[in-house]
Amino acid sequence: MNKAISATPRALDLAREVLSIEAAAVHALVHRIDHTFLSALDIILSCEGRVIVSGMGKSGHIARKIAATLSSTGTPAYFVHPAEASHGDLGMITSDDVFIALSYSGESEELLTIVPVIKRQGAKLISLTGNAKSSLAQAADAHLNGAVDKEACPMGLAPTASTTAALALGDALAVALLDAKGFGPEDFARSHPGGNLGRRLLTHVRDIMHTEAEIPAVMDHALLSEAVLEITRKRLGMTAIVDDTQHVLGIYTDGDLRRTLEKRLDFATTQVNQVMSRNPRSIGPDALAAEAVQIMEQYNITQILVVDSANKLVGALNMHDLLRAKVI
Repeated sequence: MNKAISATPRALDLAREVLSIEAAAVHALVHRIDHTFLSALDIILSCEGRVIVSGMGKSGHIARKIAATLSSTGTPAYFVHPAEASHGDLGMITSDDVFIALSYSGESEELLTIVPVIKRQGAKLISLTGNAKSSLAQAADAHLNGAVDKEACPMGLAPTASTTAALALGDALAVALLDAKGFGPEDFARSHPGGNLGRRLLTHVRDIMHTEAEIPAVMDHALLSEAVLEITRKRLGMTAIVDDTQHVLGIYTDGDLRRTLEKRLDFATTQVNQVMSRNPRSIGPDALAAEAVQIMEQYNITQILVVDSANKLVGALNMHDLLRAKVI
């Protein structure tokens, strides 16, 4: 029968020590980054092919993540397993590519086996190791030094601080490349169309607004009764008030209707321009839908009119439209 094991206060001390060691390892990189980092950037920026990232064991897991981060930030990259590379996958690498090799010792046999072939093909080699004098570092066109003072593992055996440092260096490389390429939010969204971020950054007001016959609108001389009927028909909780050239003069909402009822005005004789809200909040059709959300939240409104540059009514939307589009 197995003896029950429970956590002790020592576990908290050990966890804090691990975090401190790994934080120190990453912080040390700040003062170590120099011209070699710029050389690695220049190599990738001038690359006409793809970036291939490779590593064995735990370095391989970090290499996969670096490749994924590069790809999602504007630098096409993929992971190749070094052992598989020596059995045929080297055919994926061309002279136009850049090969990034990760090995803390810099002596990974699987990587060193394929490095001569990669160099012979004419592909550029960037190494990320913990030993600047290692075989891999010496063979590279640019070397990134990810050395750490010690691993966070109490036995000093399991890759911990070293893999964290390598991951951080990969992120630094990806972000520096992102900035150099002018990669912006919309570029990022195109790589993430399935997520909330993609929807927020790629959806424009024109994509979800009501148009033409669906737009609630009445003339400024319309009676209150006509305005209420328009609100009911179009079901957006409001109607735009326009002149005969479709320029927006105001808006009449459910809230305005409640206030009108409190005043006991005659709906059959009162014109809507007497009770409408003038100079309503509006947005352009080319604005991001996320901007419409921001305006609605800032001014505590649930509907907004869409106008062109001449303040002519071209659309309308409310909070439900934004919810359906999953922008919120």
